[in-house]
Formats: sequence, structure tokens, C-alpha cells
Amino acid sequence: MSPTPSDAPDLTRLLADGTRARVFAAVTLGARTAAEAAERAGVRPEEAVRAVRRLVDGGAPARGPAGLAVAYDRFREAVRRPAAPAVDHGTGDASTEALLGTFVRGGRLVRLPARWDRKRQVLRHVAERSFDVGVDHPERAVDERLAAWCAQDSPVDHVTLRRHLVDLGHLERRDGVYRRPAATPGSAGPAS
Repeated sequence: MSPTPSDAPDLTRLLADGTRARVFAAVTLGARTAAEAAERAGVRPEEAVRAVRRLVDGGAPARGPAGLAVAYDRFREAVRRPAAPAVDHGTGDASTEALLGTFVRGGRLVRLPARWDRKRQVLRHVAERSFDVGVDHPERAVDERLAAWCAQDSPVDHVTLRRHLVDLGHLERRDGVYRRPAATPGSAGPAS
């Protein structure tokens, strides 16, 4: 069964391995069997067999009646396939959308920007999407809402988010109760 674009491994990842890249190059240059590819690529035969199996499973070369051959149509299809649509975070500002696209994926923070002006923008977005203005939230509810922003392998956790939101004025804290103020620093528009 030939892989389809939706379930085939990414061609870049396929060729990121040095042995697979050398074996693929050998096939491109005319090797029709794993043994020929091993000889031309200068790799051990068992490495070439594993590489060919992985490459064929990924759809880069194909097995045909004449042996292995590069599946050029697979590469053309990958190049022609439209890029994934950009996620609209609803800010209405192209530069803010680009910034959020870097740090927010799938509704989760993958990391926080190092620069404070950018960090402020990303955190303002988190606050605006998580808390209504003037509504009181106990710390536990704040933690639950912020935990939803934290990707599993992200260096960002809900406690860090909460601390930054308070430090930057996106949330106010009084007696263990948090509230998003009506006006926060930098809420008039994107920071420059």
C-alpha cells in the first residue's frame, strides 16, 4: 500500500538520517537494489536494507518491476500541497498574529518569548482569552485555566504564567482572589 500525504512520514524527516540520505542518493543515481545502494553509498548491507525499508514505507523511492526508483511524483505532490492555513488568534494585527503563531500552537504555549515586549504581548493574549474583565477567580480556578495553556513538554507551567500575569498587571491579586483589570499595561495595541 502506498502512503498518502496525510499518513506518510515527512520527507524531510525521512532524509534527515545520514544513512537514509546516502542510500536515497544511491537510488537516485541508479541503484536498483538494497545491495547496490549499500555498495554505492558505502554503508553496510544491513543498514542499507533498513534504510530502503524505511524510505519505501515513507514513499520516497518506490519498488517497481525494475527495482527501486525515486518516486518523483511523491516529491512534486509534497511541494504542490498547500501549506497549513495560519491560525487566526483573533487579534486583528498581522505582527501580533505572527508572534502568537510562533509561541502558541494548538491553543497551547510552546514557550515564552525571551524579549519582555513580546512576552507581554503573548501573556496579554493568554489573559484576554482566559479571564473576563472584572470577574473574581480563586487561585485554583486561575491555575486550572492557565494549566490548559501549558503544553506537556513545554518549559512553561501554570505557576510561571500566573506569576508573570500578575507581575505585568494582566491579573490583579488580592487575598488569594484574582481579577483581570479593565485596563492593563499595553492593552491599547501591540507593543513595538
